[in-house]
Amino acid sequence: MYGRYGNDQFNNFILICALIAGLLTIFLRGVAYVAFSMLQMLLLVLWALRAFSKNHFARRKENTSFLALRNRVKPWFNSVSAFFKRLADRNHKYFKCPNCKSRLRVPRGRGNITVTCPRCKNRFDKKS
Repeated sequence: MYGRYGNDQFNNFILICALIAGLLTIFLRGVAYVAFSMLQMLLLVLWALRAFSKNHFARRKENTSFLALRNRVKPWFNSVSAFFKRLADRNHKYFKCPNCKSRLRVPRGRGNITVTCPRCKNRFDKKS
């Protein structure tokens, strides 16, 4: 189909959301089943309309706004993921440099140590 917009990141997101809604309908009954089935159908129709659209300018504008939103939200998820990785790390202790606020990792169980920040060369004493 020559001249159609096709697939982009926003269409991929819509399709994944539709698949998740479809999988949820397997486990749901009653009103929730109907609601998620309708949501799935709505998302699939939206996906098809965007994929077969000839208005490239509007679809590109929608994709750009979606990517801007995703780029604003993504760092929050990365910081939450890094926080839980630091919690699971039993071999190291994490400190913040009082001068430049960078995050430092030192081995756990060494007693009182003098930590030197590699970024600003500030020295401070901490217990590991």
